[in-house]
Amino acid sequence: MSEHEDFEPHHASSPTDHVLTELQLYGYRPFEDEPDPRPLPDGNRVAGAIADIFDALISTMEDTRLEPDLDDLLWSTVNLFHRATDRIERELDVNEQSQRRLQSEQDGSEVKSVELERLIAQGQTLLERRDAFELMRDQAADHFERQTGSSWKPRTGSKVNHRNLTSAMIDSRDFLAAKRRAENEVLIPAGPKIAFSGGDSVDHKLIWAKLDQIRAKHPDMVLMHGGSPKGAEKIAARWADIRKVPQIAFKPDWTKHAKAAPFKRNDQMLAVLPIGVIIFPGTGIQDNLADKARKMGIPVYRFDKGGA
Repeated sequence: MSEHEDFEPHHASSPTDHVLTELQLYGYRPFEDEPDPRPLPDGNRVAGAIADIFDALISTMEDTRLEPDLDDLLWSTVNLFHRATDRIERELDVNEQSQRRLQSEQDGSEVKSVELERLIAQGQTLLERRDAFELMRDQAADHFERQTGSSWKPRTGSKVNHRNLTSAMIDSRDFLAAKRRAENEVLIPAGPKIAFSGGDSVDHKLIWAKLDQIRAKHPDMVLMHGGSPKGAEKIAARWADIRKVPQIAFKPDWTKHAKAAPFKRNDQMLAVLPIGVIIFPGTGIQDNLADKARKMGIPVYRFDKGGA
């Protein structure tokens, strides 16, 4: 020992210290190997937190040099929760595959049975976490719409609320993939499908009036459209947002089909067998959809400024 009081002899690292250091370096997720007993956050607190986030961003950036970036920042705020749901969906896929593998490996042993029960419990927790983040995303999307006047949509993929499918906006590629896989029925909205196509028409009153007439006759309708960012199809998508009608956006795949993309898209839309096709003035793309629908025996309704 040294005479100096501030002298501290060297200590060897204990096994416990080594474990704690490894956890600090490489991370540890609590309840990773067991069901999580903690409750989900209260819905009212979630809504208040989301409102506070948007209020803080808007009050800070409005009337400043950063205001031109505000809309993009608010979009990204919603996307933050959307990406969290995507990440949990991927974890759910892994969990499902593990459950299927263990179901086929069940041999009556307690070890296999307990492992399957653990995966089932984890899967249930993942479902609840996904639903919670979808709630947060939808709350944030409502604030985004109030601030910008535009509906929030993901730049790629689908936006689906598994607890309330009426807020769905489903990408056609997700829809068609789900159609081929019956277990993903959440991506196939029930109800009669109505196809809609139009050009640069901006007669929103006529478009909303006709869609309201169809919805009155088919309250559980699903709207299919071309996903155009302007014109009649944007107006129809906005109508579906406000009326809470599920919609499927069949966007042309320009990379795969080049100039033929809109016509291939028409084929995909008609392959779903809609009960009717609504056409507003446009180009040969709309004419192509109408002609193909008639040949398949699907009713076609054309509208112009003068009516049907």
